[in-house]
Amino acid sequence: MKREARLLLEKAVDSLVLGIEIFNRPSDRGRAEAVLIQLDHAFEMLLKATLLQKGGRIRERGEPHTIGFDHCIRTALSDGKVRFLNEEEAVVLRSLNALRDAAQHYIVQLSEQQLYIHAQGSLTLFRRIMCDVLGQDFALELPERVLPLSTTPPTDLATLFDTDLNEVRKLLEPGRRHRLEALARLRGLAIIHGAIEGRTGQPTVADLHKLSKSVLAGRSIQDLFPGVATVSMTTTGSGLKIELRITKNEGIPVQLVRADNISSEPVIAVKRVDELGFYNLGRNGLAVKVGLAQGKTSAMIWYLKLKDDPECYKHINIDNSPFDRYSQKAITRITEALKTVDYENVWKEYRQRNKIAKVPATEIHGTIKPDSALFA
Repeated sequence: MKREARLLLEKAVDSLVLGIEIFNRPSDRGRAEAVLIQLDHAFEMLLKATLLQKGGRIRERGEPHTIGFDHCIRTALSDGKVRFLNEEEAVVLRSLNALRDAAQHYIVQLSEQQLYIHAQGSLTLFRRIMCDVLGQDFALELPERVLPLSTTPPTDLATLFDTDLNEVRKLLEPGRRHRLEALARLRGLAIIHGAIEGRTGQPTVADLHKLSKSVLAGRSIQDLFPGVATVSMTTTGSGLKIELRITKNEGIPVQLVRADNISSEPVIAVKRVDELGFYNLGRNGLAVKVGLAQGKTSAMIWYLKLKDDPECYKHINIDNSPFDRYSQKAITRITEALKTVDYENVWKEYRQRNKIAKVPATEIHGTIKPDSALFA
């Protein structure tokens, strides 16, 4: 194993074992926050170790700092050269990272079962990456005395959400004066739901206040958190080998529909509400991010066929004006390609292509002749 990757893996295992130790301690003082912080650090080190071991990079060109947690997830999920995560595993990691961010920088309250889901799910995923991707024996890294995180895992995420919402309703009852605690509980639920639907980051205060009003109004779990219905939890094994995974439900009537083509059928419509938030870069902004001149950025866009990839590009009309917009994934595609591609040669080919394209020609008797109007 590469030396830097091995050192990062050692740090990852240290934080994981410490997180397990804190989870199992009898005192609740600061317990949830400490577990989230240690598990989050364990995974950031593990992701970077795995990226390095598979030949990837954890530093951008000329940058003194390594890439962040979310960048690690995107690379491990979408880069064909090093990919080792799937969408369901990305949900686990994004939920964990967002909850850690809320716990470290503000307030979030998790029920014991919620904390267990994130802890045991993290342990399962850590084991999977370490064993299947890095070829390391997970069991050899744990002390013999370590105990399993739990022996009575919850199995239904929707029921768990419903139970937590009932607690929030009680906290929001008139005269209770526990609104801050209720919002802290809602923050945890909103973060998990956001990760399931592919969103990252924290819900705003306005979002939480809107949610709290809907909870008081008696709105159901299906109305407030529809994405929860699309996943379930599966558990296997026992003792140290217990596994918990978030998986997509089979047979559930979920279909992707266009925003302008939603029928009366009961479907969960998944769309990017803020298109400009997702495709948040123009060509010039993309050029700044990848460190190339604007023309050479256009050449890389052409070479990589980014305009054929809906995850990277979309043509958007704003007030009847057309705009070419690119997502953050376009940055990753170009920066990764620059490691192996001679972009000067790409630039040369791109210029030659444009030069030929500007010369209109007419096929006459099997030969290509310049359009005479060009020389008029």
